[in-house]
Amino acid sequence: MSAVPSSLAPPVRVLLGPGPSDTPPAVLQALGKPTVGHLDPYYLAIMDELQQMLRQLYRTQNALTMAISGTGSAGQEATVANLVEPGDAVLVGVNGVFGGRLADMAERAGGEVTRVERPWGEVFRPDDLKEPLARVKPKVVAIVMAETSTGAWQPIEEISQLVHDAGALLLVDTVTALGGISVEVDAWQIDAVYSGSQKCLSCPPGLAPVSFSPAAVEKIMNRKAKVRSWYLDVSLLASYWGENRVYHHTAPINMTYALHEAVRLILAEGLDTCFARHRRHHEALAAGLASLGIRFLAEEGHRLPQLNAVSIPSGVDDGFVRSELLRRFGIEIGGGLGQFKGQAWRIGLMGHSARPNNVLLLLAALEELLAEQGHAFEHGAGIAAANAVYSRA
Repeated sequence: MSAVPSSLAPPVRVLLGPGPSDTPPAVLQALGKPTVGHLDPYYLAIMDELQQMLRQLYRTQNALTMAISGTGSAGQEATVANLVEPGDAVLVGVNGVFGGRLADMAERAGGEVTRVERPWGEVFRPDDLKEPLARVKPKVVAIVMAETSTGAWQPIEEISQLVHDAGALLLVDTVTALGGISVEVDAWQIDAVYSGSQKCLSCPPGLAPVSFSPAAVEKIMNRKAKVRSWYLDVSLLASYWGENRVYHHTAPINMTYALHEAVRLILAEGLDTCFARHRRHHEALAAGLASLGIRFLAEEGHRLPQLNAVSIPSGVDDGFVRSELLRRFGIEIGGGLGQFKGQAWRIGLMGHSARPNNVLLLLAALEELLAEQGHAFEHGAGIAAANAVYSRA
């Protein structure tokens, strides 16, 4: 008979990768509160409160705003699968891994997909979409606001106007955006939007906040064919999250507690204050990295504060640095994906991870490891540059 494994004792990490982020103690405590039934009056009240807080976070009045049971990819699939019908023309902006994933999902949903591509690290301008919109005449246009693979921050407002002038619905990926930078669903006329719990919301992975405009709901409710996924069929989920409370699936009760607390903490901090905090720590990190001779991959003026994708200096071993950061300092950062594999580090300052002690710890650790790799820089320059930013703030 095999021995029974020991009880869990996970190591304490400083999570500065592309997700998950550090989880505040209050969120972990919420996760451990007593479980009730998924139709218990207490849980239904928590669902109502969560919906209202998500509307504040997304800055929307959309009635159909809820948390999909699943990670951010489930939210992505839910929005795509419900908006895209077989034969629909779909235009997808691809400038990184997650734009490519949107295109793949739209194809799997039966859409006739046209990809508009930009080099990795760059963003789309309105002129990039004018000709494809006129030529393709899409039913849906999908784009990533915060491309996690490149650190590029995509402006949405001008593109949204073009999309709606062309008669299409706009679907936006805000997995890394929500809670770190402003997402203005109503002001920007976004028709479908999704995110994940584990990035700037600083909740464990497992729920995907989504929101659908009245125009998107109308399309979903008047589909010619059923959504290919029963589990992610929004017309069914709406009856569970709406007034009727029609049973659909057993919701992850304790994860809902955790997301409720995570969003509550952000709203208590204040959205603008939260966004300014992310910006301040990004600026300190950017100054420190520049002093070490490390450059950003996303184009200037379009760099995410919460996801810093940087080029690995010449002669520095990617695997050595990341493994030693974890082994010696307990710090996790991410490696490159796709075209940037082996060429980039992705440093997350998301949610609860966006704190000055994390910035300074990372810069000190990087200085030690880069020096061991023979990378030339002025010792102490990174920390001094970051502290100069904090002093000005």
